[in-house]
Amino acid sequence: MPEGRLRAGGRLALTTFTVAPLEGGRVDRSTAGVAMGLAPAVGALLGLLLAAVLGGAATLAPPLVAAGLTVAVAALLTRGLHLDGLADTVDALGSYRSGPAALKIMRQPDVGPFGVAALVLVLLLQAASLAALAERSWPALLTGVAAGAATGRLAVSWSCRRGVPAARPDGLGALVAGTVGPAVLVVATVAVALLAVPAVPGRPWQGPVAVAAALAGALLLLRHVVRRLGGITGDVLGAVVELGTTLFYLGVMLTG
Repeated sequence: MPEGRLRAGGRLALTTFTVAPLEGGRVDRSTAGVAMGLAPAVGALLGLLLAAVLGGAATLAPPLVAAGLTVAVAALLTRGLHLDGLADTVDALGSYRSGPAALKIMRQPDVGPFGVAALVLVLLLQAASLAALAERSWPALLTGVAAGAATGRLAVSWSCRRGVPAARPDGLGALVAGTVGPAVLVVATVAVALLAVPAVPGRPWQGPVAVAAALAGALLLLRHVVRRLGGITGDVLGAVVELGTTLFYLGVMLTG
């Protein structure tokens, strides 16, 4: 891979998934493919920062308060775009419309009852899970939060794999749809699974299983969305980020 394309893809990944104040650069489908392949790495870096916020806040406040603050910081560092995508996607699916009619709903600036309910549920589950993570050892906290953020972005990489179409001829979905190859997906998935190993003390298998389960849930949503909308959009990618992250957090919280 040419170094210039890797650098441009890394810049695009950072500016797409975070509020990193980087100057714009080359943007085409080739660069977009690199960016979507690097998405889990950006998620892991973001997760490490959020873990530091969670751990630091937990030394000064109750775990649930620290978790709520961490969720708020996560929204700020991503401009709330993934949450907005989740709300728009759920509103479109909840309308029971398909194709252009559903896409029109996704473009509307207001949030409907389905979207509001999805946002409340996801934010509550994330806050409750992070509160539990805040009470674990530092290695488990760091890797748990980092792997959760990486898993959400890994779901984006899989959503942009070859064979998945775009729902519109323009927009982010059209730019990134079908740009990620199988080799990149295998490497990224293995890397995220390994990152998740220390997330559950005494259960090295649970973190990777949580990654697999979260990815499976996100891909089920993707399959349904493609059937209803005809492909992916930027909002759909935001939805799989939030769903994948939330399902991973729930997976590492399970005991028994």
